[in-house]
Amino acid sequence: MSIQVVVGANWGDEGKGRMVDYLAQDADYVVRFQGGNNAGHTVVNEFGEFKLHLLPSGIFNPKVVNILGPGMVIDLQGLVEELNELKERGIDPDIRISERATICFPFHRLEDGWEEERLGAKAYGSTRRGIAPAYGDRTVKKAIQLGELLHPEYLKERLEHLVTWKNIQAAGIYGKENPIQLNEVLDWVAQYGDTIKPLVCDTTALLEKGAEEGKKILFEAQLGTLRDLNYGIYPYTTSSCTLAAYAPIGGGLFGYTPDKVYAVVKAFSTCVGEGPFVTRMDDEDASQLREIAQEYGAATGRPRTIGHFDAIATRYGCAMQGATEVALTKLDSLTGLKSLKIATAYEFEGERIERFPLNAVLDKATPVYEEMPGWEEDITGVRDFEALPEAARLYVLEIERLIDCHIRYVSVGPEREALIDRGASYIADIHAPD
Repeated sequence: MSIQVVVGANWGDEGKGRMVDYLAQDADYVVRFQGGNNAGHTVVNEFGEFKLHLLPSGIFNPKVVNILGPGMVIDLQGLVEELNELKERGIDPDIRISERATICFPFHRLEDGWEEERLGAKAYGSTRRGIAPAYGDRTVKKAIQLGELLHPEYLKERLEHLVTWKNIQAAGIYGKENPIQLNEVLDWVAQYGDTIKPLVCDTTALLEKGAEEGKKILFEAQLGTLRDLNYGIYPYTTSSCTLAAYAPIGGGLFGYTPDKVYAVVKAFSTCVGEGPFVTRMDDEDASQLREIAQEYGAATGRPRTIGHFDAIATRYGCAMQGATEVALTKLDSLTGLKSLKIATAYEFEGERIERFPLNAVLDKATPVYEEMPGWEEDITGVRDFEALPEAARLYVLEIERLIDCHIRYVSVGPEREALIDRGASYIADIHAPD
């Protein structure tokens, strides 16, 4: 038996999908354990390029059972549309959905948009997919579980109460009079729920059986450490826990310790959404790298903010994830840059800071950079670490030293096979005793 977790160490958009797709080639189960369709995982393989939003990135291995876990909020319409798009391209994966996951309704999208509009210049940068209101309903015990689709009379009664409550809120907070109609909600559920119902089951029982049989289980997170509700750049975070420690809860498998936690890290810093971002590049350099690396949000298409590698944020991100190994992505995108910068500390009011702080400090912090030479050689065909240009090797090794975690995988292209595997050996002096 093997249990592994793939998580992001930064702001999200690190390349988790390509790593799950790679690791899923010998997995039995792949489990999304949190989030909704507010972000996307881009996967490039023999079938083409795909942008996944709700579905786990194990769907390209026909032997994998793909599970949408109890920790997720699921937009029925978004899921049906995603499944239909895959079928049109010849992909028909084995999908199971936890009966304890909760539904993200169209009125959640409305609420999300109303709140961003109310906040104006102080908006959180939400994707307006309804994720925060959907998780909010779960917290105040108003959410609808996927398993309730199998009990229509019970579901209708609960929706009646929910719609009444939502309209009271809409009027009192946003001045919207009865914007949500029960019959429209029921029609939406009927239209998309019938497709989903056969996929709903007790996924914990399924995973328990798999674990007992010694199967390989791979948990997949959405976004990254710095968007985690508890340990991220709050309040500019998502509304769920993005940490590997949450995988058993959001995935629904208890009593088993993961063998490995892979933290995915990009070779430079990027983010979509609002919040502090200390290592932001100047506009000209950022625009150039954005086009080279195609840094646009997979869910929204928004251009990502581009920055130099932030070792303080990444070290923190890996530590919060309990990472055992790191996958460093998009190293190839840096080819051709004359020099590369790594933030090794922050300065705030004359003080040097080497531990990731709260937003009150991040908002005014400035980076302390170490500068390293770049390289000109095309590295997309390299599969052996020692065959990389010396400057590229030194850049990776310096990042490894600064983030205090072994970099096992280095991606040199978006394709599944464009990956250097350095093996599981650890650099001895990283954790050498004082």
